[in-house]
Amino acid sequence: MKADIEKAIATVEKLTKEIAELEEDISTWNGDIKAATKVREQERADYDKTHADYSESVDALERAIAVLKKEDFDRKQAALLQVSSQPLIPQSAKDTINAFLQQDPELLAVNAPEANAYEFQSGGIIEMLDKLLDKFVEERNQLEKEEMNAKHAYDMLVQDLKASVAQATQDRDEKAEFKAETLQAKADAQQDLQDTTTTRDADMKYLEDLTATCEQKSSDFENRQ
Repeated sequence: MKADIEKAIATVEKLTKEIAELEEDISTWNGDIKAATKVREQERADYDKTHADYSESVDALERAIAVLKKEDFDRKQAALLQVSSQPLIPQSAKDTINAFLQQDPELLAVNAPEANAYEFQSGGIIEMLDKLLDKFVEERNQLEKEEMNAKHAYDMLVQDLKASVAQATQDRDEKAEFKAETLQAKADAQQDLQDTTTTRDADMKYLEDLTATCEQKSSDFENRQ
C-alpha cells in the first residue's frame, strides 16, 4: 500500500508538470492567433484603402480618356481635374494636366494653328492617361494577388495553431482526468493503509493481551500443581 501511494504521488507530480506545460503552450498559441489576427486585420485595412485608391484612380482615368476623345471642353476640364485630385497620380502627370487645362479652349477654337497644337496636346494627354491606366490596372492586379497570398498564409497559420490548441487541450483534459483518478486512488490507498494499520494494531494488542492471559493462566496452573 505504501508503494502504491508513493507511485501515485510521483504520477501526480509528473502529470501536474505536464498539464502546466500544456496550458502554457495553449496560452502561447492562443496569443499567436490573436497577434496574427490583429496583423491580418491591419493588412486588410491597408489593402482595402489602397485598393479603393487604385479603383477610384482607374475609374477617373477611364472617364477622362473617354471624355477627352470627345469635343466637350467643359467636361474635359472636370474629368481631368478629377484625375488630378487622385492621390496615386504622380506629380509629373498632375503638372502636365494642369498645364493643359490652363489653355483657353475658346481662343483655340478660332485660331487654327493653336487649335491644332491643343488637339496635339490633347492626344498626348490621352496617351499619358492610357499608360497610367495600364500601370494602375497592373498594380491593382498585383495588389489583389498579394492580398490573396497573405490571406491564404494567415488562414494556414491559424488553422495549424488552432489544431495545436485543440490537440493540447485534449491532452491536458485527459491528463487532468487521469490525475484526478490517481488522486482518488491515492486517497483510497491511504484510507486502506490507515484501516489496515488500525486493524493490525488492534490485532497486535489483542495478541499481546491474549499472550499475557495465557502466561498468567499457565503460571496459575503451575502454582496450583
